[in-house]
Amino acid sequence: MSFSWAPADLAADIAPVRAGGEDGAATHRYALTIPRHWDFLFPSGGVVTSAALRAAALTIDDPSYRLVSATSIFCEPIHAGDVVIDVEVLRAGGAAVQTRMHLHPPESAGAQVLATFARDRAGPDITGARMPSVPPPDACLDLLADDGKNPHLKAPFFANVDVRLARGTRFWTPDFVAGPARYARWFRYRRPQRDAAGRLDRLALPPIADTMPAALTHAIGPGPYRFHAPSLDLTVHVVDDTDREWVLVSVYARRARAGWAIGEAELWDDTGRLLAFASQAMFIRNVTGDPPVRDASESG
Repeated sequence: MSFSWAPADLAADIAPVRAGGEDGAATHRYALTIPRHWDFLFPSGGVVTSAALRAAALTIDDPSYRLVSATSIFCEPIHAGDVVIDVEVLRAGGAAVQTRMHLHPPESAGAQVLATFARDRAGPDITGARMPSVPPPDACLDLLADDGKNPHLKAPFFANVDVRLARGTRFWTPDFVAGPARYARWFRYRRPQRDAAGRLDRLALPPIADTMPAALTHAIGPGPYRFHAPSLDLTVHVVDDTDREWVLVSVYARRARAGWAIGEAELWDDTGRLLAFASQAMFIRNVTGDPPVRDASESG
């Protein structure tokens, strides 16, 4: 691994400060400076989502309510720099609190985030999904190894995580071949993200869930075509907790067409526990080459 900067602490970087709206006002305002530490081309949409959720958690001010669902709509690209976060509590009940956040730079549309925070309750415990059969992190290739061509090393985001390849091939190497529209990587924060109970912080899940374009890259395969895939939206459903460090993010590009794509992700810990499910719509921005046509279904 070769980065010229130290890993950042997500919790510190998305900690907003109160900027008004106290004394029972319907809307609570917070201020935050989003650093360049979490950029791909712009700050990760998952990090933007987590920042809005942190402001919501401060407004709720009750740790028994924990994130179960969030949907972000990105109205325009959000650059690193100063933003405000307006939090509105839509409903506060005994079991759940629902909130709406508007995170935006001054005089900008920014992002709108809807979220539900809920308390644990008695109910059925059913397992319907099965973890992909992949090697454990220690048996997987380090995706941040410096071979002189690795594009990950140009993105500040990847300085903050360890990444191991669980399924797929490295798309910048000579052995890269087109495959199914699926990709799986193990992620671990280099600065551990823990809640007060020592569990992996649920608000640290959106940034690593927001990595779905890799499945589309794997489906397209080698060649002159290059693209960017800015997020139009991001939805994350959190269903369980873990005290483990590594999280498998298994992504699937269900369809790309007419300049748009949809993807989904399952997030698992290394004991086989499903932590979260995420989905996303992406805007496909062509950079070079002609957009390919390919059946990348596993049966195709």
